[in-house]
Amino acid sequence: MIVRVRTNVGVWRVEGLDASSTTADVLSGIAATRPHVVYERPLSSDPGCARPLDPAVPLGRQNVGHGSMVHCRVDPGTCAENTADGGGESMDTDDSRDGRRPAGNTKRIIDKDGSIKLVHAEGSSSAGSDKGFRKGQKALRDMKMAWTLQEFTAMDDQYNFKIKRQDASFVGKGGVHLESSAVDGFQSYLRRFQFQQQRCGYLYGRFVDEEGDGDEEKDDGADKPAASSGWGARTPEEKKEAKKNARVVVEAIYEPPQEADADAAEGFVLLEDEAEEDVEALAGMLGLRRVGWIVGHPPREEGFQLSSAEVIMAAELQLESAGGVEPTPFVTVRVTVGDDGNVAVEAFQVSLQCMHMVAEEALGVGPNPGFCYVDETFTAIQEGKPSATVENNFFLTVVPINAYQSDMLVAQFPTANRAFDDRMQTHDEMKRQLSKSGQAGWNFIDLLSDFSLLLYLCKFMDVKTDMPKICASVKDREIPLDDGYKIIITSMAGMDGSY
Repeated sequence: MIVRVRTNVGVWRVEGLDASSTTADVLSGIAATRPHVVYERPLSSDPGCARPLDPAVPLGRQNVGHGSMVHCRVDPGTCAENTADGGGESMDTDDSRDGRRPAGNTKRIIDKDGSIKLVHAEGSSSAGSDKGFRKGQKALRDMKMAWTLQEFTAMDDQYNFKIKRQDASFVGKGGVHLESSAVDGFQSYLRRFQFQQQRCGYLYGRFVDEEGDGDEEKDDGADKPAASSGWGARTPEEKKEAKKNARVVVEAIYEPPQEADADAAEGFVLLEDEAEEDVEALAGMLGLRRVGWIVGHPPREEGFQLSSAEVIMAAELQLESAGGVEPTPFVTVRVTVGDDGNVAVEAFQVSLQCMHMVAEEALGVGPNPGFCYVDETFTAIQEGKPSATVENNFFLTVVPINAYQSDMLVAQFPTANRAFDDRMQTHDEMKRQLSKSGQAGWNFIDLLSDFSLLLYLCKFMDVKTDMPKICASVKDREIPLDDGYKIIITSMAGMDGSY
């Protein structure tokens, strides 16, 4: 089993785990290549590291499976990588006095502050990497002295994928219900740049269960990976029974800090998000979770739906949502503009096989964004022949879209993290919005029920004590908002207590 650890300095891969492994085993796997890591936040199930994994409970009982993403924060200066294949013991800086050197492709440097650091040494490869049974792998005799044909075939099959299109998504027949005002706000901002910049956001809402009808549930050909026929490549195992699916209801969009970058594979670069914990906490208080992501991009040629970078990012987010290579209703929504100037909004999922290949790091980006490039360690089989690339559309399934107007939230307050926008998040904007109370059928709690506005309030109110009470009134209008909070909020907005 492979678990990926997303940190503030990148994603690390830990292999050789199983359902009975614990967080200690994950930390040991990290220490094998990064022996000096200092953890600022523990291994957690959420990006904000607010829900640490229980070190005494096996990973399998905490919904962490093959391909799962867990999260932590580390001190960047302690993450030098030791890439030795031999797994030699790594030394502290004091060990250099007796003539020993650090194991692996590492070297010591003197940092700007005068401290000695262990860093990766560029320009050299791990021992035996060019002599392995596959590129990047150890030689057979380095793993085991004697092999049977069956043992070798079983091991080699782990690196073969027989590409098969998945016919149906894991979203129920109701599809995805997109909150109209939130999507309008997202595409309106893209119009400021004539859709020539790419941008993304996270969709927050709910998965609403739908009972499968059995007879109408078609075999999507992609439920569980298994060793199979042909070259011995892993192909999706047939669905055994109709499962309960879910429709996706999107209530709000959050756009994390980012910069448009035409040279980046995704077209943008995500920046460190100081509000990440507040976003996840606020969503939880409102009974919401991350149910998808949205990406806006310039017009593309007909038939080119998502780029390879977007396909891989979608797979990573689906893996995170599902806790591994498992079905999930998590969706990808793309927004662009056609030659006629009309905005096009479409929803997709990537297949379970794509999730599996991304979990194994078998896919990457290359010169042609319409294709995923297969890592040289792996083999993709298409129409009975090895292929170095897979067309992105082979991995995509279409999800139907429905317009939706939220009964709980409005989307009127300026969105965070937008440069060159007409409106910014300020107390004056809060006053402008809340001052509508008593007009055109609006009341105070209706106007306060805005995801962007509530997130803005998190900067000034206590997230653990004040915000849960405010959000309780937003979720259930039968719960009145305490007058004390009304006074605090209206005073903050400069409304002189009128509400």
